[in-house]
Amino acid sequence: MKDVLHTLRQARPAELDPDTPVDERVRHAELSRAMAEAPAGAKAAPARRRVRPMWGLSLAGAVAAGAIVAATVVTTGGNPAGPTGGTAGPGGAEQALDAKSVLLAAAEQADGQTETTRAYWHQATITSHLYMVGKGANRYGVTVREKSETWVPGKPGIKMVGLQQNLGAKPATLEDVMAWQKAGSPAEFKIKIPAPEGSKGRSKGFTATTAPGRPKVSRSAQVDGDKVFWLGRNVTMKDLRSLPSDPQRLKAELMRWYKGHGTESDDPMSSDEWLYEVARGLVMDMPVRPEVRAAGFRMLAALPAVKSVGKVRDPHGRTGNAIAVDERTSRGLIRHQMIIDLSSGTALAREDIVLTPAAGTGIPAGRAVNSTLTVNTEWTDSHPR
Repeated sequence: MKDVLHTLRQARPAELDPDTPVDERVRHAELSRAMAEAPAGAKAAPARRRVRPMWGLSLAGAVAAGAIVAATVVTTGGNPAGPTGGTAGPGGAEQALDAKSVLLAAAEQADGQTETTRAYWHQATITSHLYMVGKGANRYGVTVREKSETWVPGKPGIKMVGLQQNLGAKPATLEDVMAWQKAGSPAEFKIKIPAPEGSKGRSKGFTATTAPGRPKVSRSAQVDGDKVFWLGRNVTMKDLRSLPSDPQRLKAELMRWYKGHGTESDDPMSSDEWLYEVARGLVMDMPVRPEVRAAGFRMLAALPAVKSVGKVRDPHGRTGNAIAVDERTSRGLIRHQMIIDLSSGTALAREDIVLTPAAGTGIPAGRAVNSTLTVNTEWTDSHPR
């Protein structure tokens, strides 16, 4: 019997071992507010109640992570894993698999998985952000890593459980270390969050420290008593478990909720880009049936906008095949990348990489926004007390 969770469990970092003491500093807000309000920078949409789609987190996890994403944040993008991987070409040279081949191979593996549902869907992720601090020639990058775990109940009326931990801030690269040392090796970093473009609001910020924070467990009621994830709309566990396993029917079901704009704002977004963003969350994070996850991969394989990036390493050093969709935004040309382990049919990480930064953003080319590493996903009967 194939175990869809085996590969990720084997790759679990030490800081996510359940027996390892953890520290945390959490930015926490009411779940109901997260459901009722659009994120900073999004245009108001009367009578639309939409949660910020933080892929890799349930609605409970989105509460803790939402505040950090509104800033101008960047992380190191996926690193090439040596020669671009795929099939052997002329003379034995390795050739990159095209996006369709990558996604169909992932679907084949996902299709053969089995599962046993339990009381909670548990997910552990590490999100890395790199904030630019300092001025002029003294400007350097600081990586802030956060751990998030969520336990989403399989039945309505039961509270969702979240555990968040700030793993501390540190200079991101060797050059950043040198600049940090030149600045006196500060233990605190003043992070500025610019006001949304076109708004009259003032810039905000927070202080990041090199020391990890303290752990905190939070509990939140399911939204409206039964909503637990965002999939183009707020959905219940029953909605997710009832999704069709045929790629065309799955696409039709998801596209019912496409309104011509992005997943996080009212800015225009093409249907293919929107579907890619929604499906990326479905195949990576959500407790759908294995055959539905396979259908999600096959649905993505049919999108013309999806391209192959080749073999890369995720933020934890694991190697996978990356596929992506590029989007022009106010921040510049952004590559929305997903790294897939073809041996298990699981998505390891997602990264939104800045290919060409817009003028004045201060974001170096090749860096990534909203980078999230999936460490573990599983059904379980236990959660933190």
